[in-house]
Amino acid sequence: MEDNRQIFSMLGALLDYPDQALVDALGGIRSALVEHRGFPPVTRAALLDLVDRLSARPLLDLQEDYVETFDRGRATSLYLFEHVHGESRERGQAMVELLAMYEAKGLFLSASELPDYLPVFLEFLAHETPAQARALLGEIADINRHIATRLAERGTPYFAAVAALLPLADEAPLVDASTAACDAATMHEIDSEALDREWQEEPVSFMGAQAPVSTQPQTVQFYDKRPPR
Repeated sequence: MEDNRQIFSMLGALLDYPDQALVDALGGIRSALVEHRGFPPVTRAALLDLVDRLSARPLLDLQEDYVETFDRGRATSLYLFEHVHGESRERGQAMVELLAMYEAKGLFLSASELPDYLPVFLEFLAHETPAQARALLGEIADINRHIATRLAERGTPYFAAVAALLPLADEAPLVDASTAACDAATMHEIDSEALDREWQEEPVSFMGAQAPVSTQPQTVQFYDKRPPR
């Protein structure tokens, strides 16, 4: 059984707001993905395409694309509880429980970061045992499939980093994912009415709307590099 902990950190980095550290690390990430045997060929090909596209663009363009991709509607949001609770009061309680789970293991977020941010959750999994990480990742598989599908529909290569989480949770890969990647310049225009419809969608289920549970103590510090939401 392959240890995916390094891969969790790399996928989290690919899904985080781009900075120079990510740009500098893309070569190493690509090499690790080529060597990793935990992905189906279609998943690995899509990931390598994403890394190559990120490597080919200026950092400022990457940052603009990231905001356009992930900060314009719930359907592609990387904040997990938005897909479960939306902006309801229940989301706040779920965040408290998730944050308590992190802190019980010595995992501390910066004051501006939210605990349901997918890259943070992946970094947490990177410090879990492989079996426990796989089980926890399986609990958000429906959300990840939903996000990856919407990203693929929009034609952004970022779908690959979310879709890659499915086989790591022993879930079926995203269907026809290999046909979804296209140049960011051909990304669909999203009008305001479409965005309104996305925010009105029914949320997908997530563990009965409960935060995940874990038992293995680890210590790591998270830092927020994203601009304020």
